[in-house]
Amino acid sequence: MATGILAVQGAFIEHEHILNRLGADTIQLRQKSDLYKDFDRLILPGGESTVQGKLLKDLGMFDILKEKIESGMPVLATCAGLILLAENISNDTRTYFQTLPITVKRNAYGRQLGSFHYNGDIKGLGTFPMEFIRAPYIEAAGDNVEILAYVHNKAVAARYKKQLGFSFHPELCSDNRIHKMFLEL
Repeated sequence: MATGILAVQGAFIEHEHILNRLGADTIQLRQKSDLYKDFDRLILPGGESTVQGKLLKDLGMFDILKEKIESGMPVLATCAGLILLAENISNDTRTYFQTLPITVKRNAYGRQLGSFHYNGDIKGLGTFPMEFIRAPYIEAAGDNVEILAYVHNKAVAARYKKQLGFSFHPELCSDNRIHKMFLEL
């Protein structure tokens, strides 16, 4: 089977390159008809969450993907993808899939000038290079959510069932351990 990568906007090609280096097959999900191809896991990339959310609905992809996630399809979500999964967004009235019981804060570190690099520990992986670009962070998490990483006392990575969510962009570094973890779900 293959990994479906949401490819309507954002940093999807970087995820594809990493998975291809790991020997995994990928499918770019650009339109509703792509959702009927054979894929058994999903990546929601970084980018602009409001644009991605709007396009998912306009293209008729939203409900199908939500059903796949709710049915237990493994998901890797980075930055905007984390916002798409979040049950609540503290500084926005819009919500999207709401399958990950967390509250996130959009652009929590500020605009583009607030972007930064940090080497931090991820539970089960050790030190990892983290690229934060207009990133959210997790303000609150439900009882069954496992927080995998903190940066400056803010939660930036979480696992819930088969959903992995990261505030940062692991696809922008040469370390592929997060993608390996995802493929092992």
